[in-house]
Amino acid sequence: MTRLEWTEPAVADLENIQDYIARDSAEYADALIERLILSVDQLEAFPESGRRVPESSDPKVRELLVEGYRVMYRVKKGTVQILAVTHGARNLAEMKPRPWAKR
Repeated sequence: MTRLEWTEPAVADLENIQDYIARDSAEYADALIERLILSVDQLEAFPESGRRVPESSDPKVRELLVEGYRVMYRVKKGTVQILAVTHGARNLAEMKPRPWAKR
């Protein structure tokens, strides 16, 4: 079984998403965050079940698409490292540093 590891930037992304959506509906914000967190559970058994991130040349960088959000992760030996959670409309080419950049 693969171990899930949330990076600090990914946790901060979840907090920012929740804060933003909670301005209109705290209930919807909580429900969305729960779905985003639960979506990665499948990666424990199937770490390569997400698609490759088109903007990355690294085949170990993958993503799950969940309700308009991209949950990006890196597959490492025995570990799936959750790198970022971004809105699907966000232009990754303008992000500095890119979520998959070595930290």
